Amino acid sequence: MELLLAITTGTLFATGLYMVLRRSIIKILIGLLLLGYAVNLLLFGSTKLIPAKPPLIPLNTVTVDGLFADPVPQALILTAIVISFGVTAFAIVLMRQVFKEVGSDDLNEIRCTDIPCEQKEIPVDDLVTEESA
Repeated sequence: MELLLAITTGTLFATGLYMVLRRSIIKILIGLLLLGYAVNLLLFGSTKLIPAKPPLIPLNTVTVDGLFADPVPQALILTAIVISFGVTAFAIVLMRQVFKEVGSDDLNEIRCTDIPCEQKEIPVDDLVTEESA
């Protein structure tokens, strides 16, 4: 189980990083979502997996006898899920507005929105072409 979790986490990290390095802002958002899922799985896998043991201490006891689930990673994962939902909602609204204003989701075209510029004014080193992508 832990090997499968490690392979899945690594695959999500690799895929998310690949998507973040693309030019389209939609692909960048998908990459950030995949990275968030990978971090959640990493936090989940950072503790020992103990099934059917609640993270609670029985009444009138000071210490816990036996195995119990660690509640800290569970709380971190729930917090990360809520934060990633809010960031994703904000990013979708921001992407929609950018697309309405610019008419494209290509980062090379979005780059020229603040000042009037043409593609020929962008330095050749900074310009990503279809052949190099």
